[in-house]
Amino acid sequence: MGPQHPSTHGVLRLVLSLKGEMVQKVEPHCGYIHRGMEKMTETMTYQQIIHLTDRLDYLSAHMNNAAVCLAVEKALDIEVPERVKVIRTIMDELARIASHQLWWCSFGMDLGGLTCFFYGLRDREKILDIFEETTGSRLIQSYNCPGGLMADLDPNFQKKVKDFIKYFRKILPEYDELLSGNIIMMERAKGVGVMSKEQAISFGMTGPSGRGSGFSCDVRKHHPYHAYDRVKFNEVLRTEGDTYARYMVRLDEMRESMNIIEQLIDNIPTGDVAVKMKPIIKLPEGEYYQRVESARGEFGVYIISKGEKNPYRMKFRSPNFCNLSALDTLARGQKIADLVAIGGSLDYIIPDIDR
Repeated sequence: MGPQHPSTHGVLRLVLSLKGEMVQKVEPHCGYIHRGMEKMTETMTYQQIIHLTDRLDYLSAHMNNAAVCLAVEKALDIEVPERVKVIRTIMDELARIASHQLWWCSFGMDLGGLTCFFYGLRDREKILDIFEETTGSRLIQSYNCPGGLMADLDPNFQKKVKDFIKYFRKILPEYDELLSGNIIMMERAKGVGVMSKEQAISFGMTGPSGRGSGFSCDVRKHHPYHAYDRVKFNEVLRTEGDTYARYMVRLDEMRESMNIIEQLIDNIPTGDVAVKMKPIIKLPEGEYYQRVESARGEFGVYIISKGEKNPYRMKFRSPNFCNLSALDTLARGQKIADLVAIGGSLDYIIPDIDR
């Protein structure tokens, strides 16, 4: 299956062993869009590396940018202004909703529900409009920078965000009416691709894929950063571990993201959007690690510094790579048609895997 196949959502080749319609084995072949990003970072400054992380999981660009910035700020012992923390939190949650919207619409289309695709993209456009006004870009914004933000918010930001939340709270039940309760969808998802909590932990599955198996792994809860320690939200967990559970976790996470944004949008502190940084950033010699909760799980940045303007080594902990590793276990004994639903429920982004 692949490397060019609609259900792989990227350039990925799956070598399948079949017995009739039943899957005996799945062997993912990665690397079709490998760009050597981790090696490239060794010749780039920390400001330049921000732009590379946009191109990993491009639907979690804000979170990936933030992880590098937080790692650099931690190494330099820099405390960013409260305004920056709140804005970063709101931006991350908007990006999470937009990512889950795109997942929902493409997942529905994978299962034959073409209308889902139009509904999901219609709603996602509203968030991309908000991003464009403030950051100048719709998909890969590079809005975060070490020490703060590239620019202040657009004057319309708060109104646009509040309008979107009001709109999407009314619209989200349509997603349930259209797909969640659809008998065909449920029969293709319930009891399909089951993963136990112990298996999820052993594979390092994080994000909605891990939480669908009851694995409590939300970085925002366990290792708070930005302004997550001052907002109330629930870590969405389900115990069934099947395709339908992973589906429902993402739907409920969109509701939780809106709750987070509502608590912050009227309480954005005034002040600077960045602290003054040196033109050339050099981290003290040592090792540094920072994790964030991307739309697909734990994204980590590991830096080894020798005190130069470039990292000596840099490693990205990609949630999609770990989640993909579980595909063989999830798909064995299932029908080949169900492999499409199982793959969709993992919501993997191939550039994040290949790096």
